[in-house]
Amino acid sequence: MGAVKIGLEVHISLNRNIQTKMFCGCRLPTGIEPNTNCCPVCLAHPGAKPVFNKQVLKHALKLALALNCNISRHVIFSRKTYFYPDLPANYQITQYEFPLGVGGSIDLGNGKKVSLKRIHMEEDPAALIHPGGVSDAPFSLIDYNRAGAPLIEVVTEPDMESPDEARLFLKKLLAIVEYLGIYDNATGTMKADANVSVKENSYTRVEVKNISGFREIGAALNYEIVRQKQEGAIQETRGWDAEKQATYPMRTKEGEDDYGYISEPNLPKIEITERMIKEAREGIPELAHSKAKRFMEQYSLPSEDADVLTSEIELSELFEKVAKHIDPLLAAKWLKKELLGILNQTKKSLKDVKLDEKQLIVLLKMFESKKINDRTARELLEKLISKRFDVEKRVKEHNLKAVSGTSELSRFCSEAIQENPKVADDFKQGKEEALNFLVGQVMKKTKGKANAAETKAIIADLLK
Repeated sequence: MGAVKIGLEVHISLNRNIQTKMFCGCRLPTGIEPNTNCCPVCLAHPGAKPVFNKQVLKHALKLALALNCNISRHVIFSRKTYFYPDLPANYQITQYEFPLGVGGSIDLGNGKKVSLKRIHMEEDPAALIHPGGVSDAPFSLIDYNRAGAPLIEVVTEPDMESPDEARLFLKKLLAIVEYLGIYDNATGTMKADANVSVKENSYTRVEVKNISGFREIGAALNYEIVRQKQEGAIQETRGWDAEKQATYPMRTKEGEDDYGYISEPNLPKIEITERMIKEAREGIPELAHSKAKRFMEQYSLPSEDADVLTSEIELSELFEKVAKHIDPLLAAKWLKKELLGILNQTKKSLKDVKLDEKQLIVLLKMFESKKINDRTARELLEKLISKRFDVEKRVKEHNLKAVSGTSELSRFCSEAIQENPKVADDFKQGKEEALNFLVGQVMKKTKGKANAAETKAIIADLLK
């Protein structure tokens, strides 16, 4: 048993291929004015009755099956009663006694599996806004646009033993829901409540609420582990203040009995049929972990490259298109290192840019055939990410074709050696850095168009 035990309760907004909220006809909120996307149902006006959005069930069923859960044969909703400003009805419609899915697991890919306790559907509360930070806000604002939006909650066993494992779990879960087409990270939210305990306090469990983002989960868990080891722990619920990067006490930990669960009287029991399960299972695509394994077998990719290239469905699809035309190992290197490097620098994702796939293939084919060197290829890739253009035409118009071929390149190499005799002698004396200097001189002469590897080989051969 490890010195730290972590369990997660992850709330995922189902926001792809769903048009309306969970129990009413209001559209899902996407950047609209506060409190303008509400109706009597999501505001819990007297007499307003909920009507279940069946598309939510289809999405949730796909996820439960993808995670190898045991599926309940009936959907029964409950009322979870607690009094808080973000709940206009003073209860949340959720599932309690009979969750949609029980069991299942997620393989972290490091030899460890995280077991799942349950998966269930529920409605999102309203959004609370705390000016100046959660713990110091002089007042709170409420936006009911989000009230009633569909969520699925994934509850794990306390199998994780470090913040890094918790972050990896969320990364794997994010890939699954994006591959399934039920969640869009650009417009949706994935929040986690973390149950944390340490050996020094006899594993007394503390819950930390409302942590958003992979970076925040790591920061919150690291802070709480250190705090518990230094201050001790009581069974309580704490909040995470992202502004202060610290947890703060909210209330002593309540038990499930304190919520006063009752069956939701306004929603009927829904039967999960074999046909529904069959249709949901048929809608599950090849998921990231299976695709990574196939990439290693089919394209002989290292496991690290396969994991990165399958972390986003758009990236995996792009790789397979490119790998049809150029060496798969070269395609993997350029997509993983160069393309993702440029996107990270510009703080964009592949979804944010309109990359011309055909021109990307042209670019990499020209590099593979040594018509352009790596420096030119990188510069063209940077431009191609932001704007569409004809790569071959630009190379021709701007005279970007690589200086290659033994006779032309040898002439520049000979000139560099003749102009720098001392450096050439240094290389002969065993100083390897002298070779890089001479390569740089050739690059200057060719205005960066020489092939560096070819240049290095020619210079070394001439000096021998």
